[in-house]
Formats: sequence, C-alpha cells, structure tokens
Amino acid sequence: MKRVGILYHPKIAAARPLAEELTGFLPSLDASVWLCSAWDEERARAQVEGTELILSVGGDGTILRAARAVVPLSVPIVGIKLGGLGFLTELSAEEARDRLPALLKGEGWIDERAMLQAELTGKETFHALNDVVLGRGAISRVIYVETTIDGTPLTTYKADGVIIATATGSTGYSLADGGPILYPQAREIILNPICPHPAFTNALVLLPTAVVELRVRTDHQAMLSIDGQIDLALESGDTIKVSLSPYVARFLRAQPPTFFYSTLMERLVPK
Repeated sequence: MKRVGILYHPKIAAARPLAEELTGFLPSLDASVWLCSAWDEERARAQVEGTELILSVGGDGTILRAARAVVPLSVPIVGIKLGGLGFLTELSAEEARDRLPALLKGEGWIDERAMLQAELTGKETFHALNDVVLGRGAISRVIYVETTIDGTPLTTYKADGVIIATATGSTGYSLADGGPILYPQAREIILNPICPHPAFTNALVLLPTAVVELRVRTDHQAMLSIDGQIDLALESGDTIKVSLSPYVARFLRAQPPTFFYSTLMERLVPK
C-alpha cells in the first residue's frame, strides 16, 4: 500500500501523539501518509482520493466518522483502539507498530458492513454506519411518527422516537432500547421504536430491500440524528426516507472471522 490516511480523535489525549508516531513510522514501510482530525470530515474527505487504507485512532465513534468520510470510495479502515467498547476497532495502541506491516503487505481479510442512506425530503442525503434516529428534541414530550414500509402504512408511533439501525448499529443505541443483535455482515434493517405508548415495544427486522418512510408530527421540536454525530432540527411534517446505502464500510481485519462471537460477551457484560 502506497497511500495511507490517519484520522484521529481530537479530544482523546493519546490519539494525536499516536497518530503522529505512526505518521513517522509508516514511510519506513514505503507508504506516504496524510493526517487529519476525524472531526474535520470535509477536510478528510478531500484527501481520500487515491488512499488505499485508513487508520482510525480513537474508538468506535472515530470509526463512524471515518466510514462516512470515505463514502463513496469505501476505502478499507483499520481501527486502533483508544476508546471504550471497541466493537469496530481492530488493534490496540500497543499492537499497532507490530501488526501494521503485515496488514500493509496485504495480509488479513475484508469485513464488509452495510450502511444506511437517509434522505430528508427536499433537503439532504446522509449515510450512516450505525443508525438513523428520528427523536424528540429538548422538550420531554412524545412525538408522532407515521411509519411506512415499502409504501404500506405500518403504524403511527407515539413515542420518544424511532431508531433505524444496521447490523453494526444493532449493538449500539438499538440494543439499549431492547433491540436484537444481528451478525455484523447481515444486511437486514432494524426498526425499533423508543419508549412507545401504548407499548408495542418490539423491534422489527426488515428485508435489506426495505424502504422505510418516517413522517414526524409534533407541536414542538424533533431531531434527526445520523450515527449520533450529526443532528438536524426537524419541523412537523418533515419526512425521512431510509434504505440501505449503495455504499458499504470495509474493514481490514487481522482477527479471525469468528472474533465477533468470541468477544461479544466480554464487551457487553460488565466485569
């Protein structure tokens, strides 16, 4: 690999020093390197063309930003863990120098993950690796979410909101709301209401081809959240159309394909 990008979390104290250390180390492996804060997605996106590998230095949140920054090119990502749970990260900070030479030589395998595409009608289109959430704003009152699947009305949720999640996002907010865990490479879509009333609390698992439309009705503020990192205020009547993205996130893995099962309990069960 000749061109490597390094994205780091700007608010984790150890992230930039490690990123700078790797920036000095990688040229010894015949790789050119560019460095950028993961929070500056526009600047990162401008440098992605021609990049063959992204190193994400931080936690899972840093990887979410990296995955959006490389759309539509789907450059493989290696996550170096400095954060908490680390469902998506691959290497510890201590392992990075020892393991990266083999990965840059082509060892490992590609873990391909589905992403979501969310279209805010008449406005913007977003891509998310974890989830798209239509929820209430700062005022603690329910909102009404008219929900349609493939053009067929499902229900109007009276709730704090609705989560639409990928398999990757199934271990995040959706899980905290009682949703199922999907195998990481699954392409099914989770539709999960947040604290609905009357209480039909069950999440639905939808086909990969499903198109979900959410129309919000509220007398106060509602919000659209993309991966918990991009937030937009919504007005009553706004509609969001969510489906699988035509793009995927790709991760270069050194761990065996069964690593998800072997690490699931230790990441979810407090010690």
